[in-house]
Amino acid sequence: MSIKSNGSTNGGRPRSLYEEPEEERHELKLDSIVSKPRTPTFVYVLTFFSALGGFLFGYDTGVISGAMILLRNEFNLSSVWQELIVSVTVAAAAVFALIGGYLNDRLGRRPVIMAASIVFTIGAVCMAIAGDKYLLLAGRVIIGAGIGMTSTTIPMYLAECSPAHIRGRLVSTNIAMVACGQFVANVIDGIFGWDETTGWRYMLGLAGIPSFVQFLGFIMMPESPRWLIINHKDERARRVLQTMRGQLDIEEEYDSVKNSCMETEVEEQKRSKMPIIIQMIQTPSIRRALIVGCSLQMFQQVAGINTVMYYSATIIRMSGVKGDETAIWLSAVTSFVNFMFTILGLYLVEKIGRRALTLGSLIGAVISLAWLAIGFHLSAIYTPPVTNIESISASSPCSTLSTCNQCMRALECGYCYLDNIRGPTNSSCLPTDYEDPWQSTIGRCNTTSLSGNLTWAYDYCPTDYSWMPMAGLVLYLIFFAPGMGPMPWTINSEIYPLWARSTGNAASTFTNWIFNLAVSMSFISLTETLTRQGTFCLYAGMALIGVVTLGFLLPETKGKSLEEVEGLFAQPWCSGRQTISYNTKTIQYVHIRGLNRDGRESELDSPE
Repeated sequence: MSIKSNGSTNGGRPRSLYEEPEEERHELKLDSIVSKPRTPTFVYVLTFFSALGGFLFGYDTGVISGAMILLRNEFNLSSVWQELIVSVTVAAAAVFALIGGYLNDRLGRRPVIMAASIVFTIGAVCMAIAGDKYLLLAGRVIIGAGIGMTSTTIPMYLAECSPAHIRGRLVSTNIAMVACGQFVANVIDGIFGWDETTGWRYMLGLAGIPSFVQFLGFIMMPESPRWLIINHKDERARRVLQTMRGQLDIEEEYDSVKNSCMETEVEEQKRSKMPIIIQMIQTPSIRRALIVGCSLQMFQQVAGINTVMYYSATIIRMSGVKGDETAIWLSAVTSFVNFMFTILGLYLVEKIGRRALTLGSLIGAVISLAWLAIGFHLSAIYTPPVTNIESISASSPCSTLSTCNQCMRALECGYCYLDNIRGPTNSSCLPTDYEDPWQSTIGRCNTTSLSGNLTWAYDYCPTDYSWMPMAGLVLYLIFFAPGMGPMPWTINSEIYPLWARSTGNAASTFTNWIFNLAVSMSFISLTETLTRQGTFCLYAGMALIGVVTLGFLLPETKGKSLEEVEGLFAQPWCSGRQTISYNTKTIQYVHIRGLNRDGRESELDSPE
């Protein structure tokens, strides 16, 4: 591209870059549309160390699924204790998600992430050395504290550090690492699943390694430039932003963030001293954003995703898979599917947008949950009969039950049978202890070391339809993983103004953990009361409500800066959503550096 002097032949300053104004406008338009900013390697390194928090979240979610099979035998855990071991982590995460939101504003994003890494490491050590179920429970609480702080902080930190054109992809990387952690956890479960005595210690204790790596990595990571600016550390924020963008000229983005922070300070001076969450509720546009953010997190959980991940091995057992080790490895397969399709979501998020990906994902979840329900229903209908009433159990209520499904649904009974090629034979329904259901209290299966083909089934029935719940499980993850897995976190990191971002993310994350807690604590109890097919019908119905609700409320945020996203909620929902147009032809800053005739540096700025 040549620069013409346009009438200045004596060496003076040119009046224009081009001879023809039309040529100048054409070239500037091409520069603004065609050029793609280069993303420096440092941003990807920062994303990796940040996303280790997502890996830890996923690892804990996945590892407990396989470890629970060993833990319930090691500590004789009842159904209530199993639910407690899983759910106490979620409860702690909910509480510390709120605490993390407060600490983010006070201390910054980076110190909170580093503190969470140390907390998670301590929790992993406690679980690995646990000698009883109470220390194990304490370790689960500590782990939950670390997960809660990182789940609030990391998506927000990544959103504030990422360039706008790849922000969705980088924030979603955190959820991709959740899926990666779940897959690695299930592989670890499979590797150590044979060791019934100490295998669970390795499963739970190995989580301390990536958390410590994250702590070491964040020693070298910077603070969020937006947090630095709002806390009047302008020069440091400028240097951090230059490092993250890989160039010295970051004035346009810096000025945009700076102006946003100044507006925030002016608004804070005008606002009352009420808590920020109350101010958010009283501000119509922010209230709408908060409703959308919390709704996304709620529907993610009530659609059953963490039930599937926490209890994947148990669900596989329910479908009719007999061996513990087989169930663990099949659980690893489902986690791998979840990981691969979450990676697909990283590609789709900047291609088709957040809204289409979210709604399409939820519609697929409705279909697959309905399939799961149908699969369990057929398994219940075509269940093997009870063909032998043992004389020693004739006085037991279990002897009155005529099918395996009836026997399995009775909490004090189990199914004892000979496992042959043509199916179960010589089967009977025997009483068992609810607190220790791994053998019958009387009869042939009154031992954990059964001879020959004799099999004890307390929590499943052998059936020809076991493939249907397995297929439904995989189909569910294929639909859920690219969209509803990462999108609630990605969208929540974008939709709040700077003054409400920490509190908004904390509130939506708290919503996620509360519904996570409710769903995970109730799953086993629901399968016992509503039946398995009824439970998944309930999840399908909740997901369908989510499709309708989010279809009405959710805007598109793809390609917009964090400051631009704030305007999406300015109009009331009932007035119809208006598209905010941003003129890509407008050039706000054009810097031309050169030398005057006397050798001094000069800078020409285009008029605004």
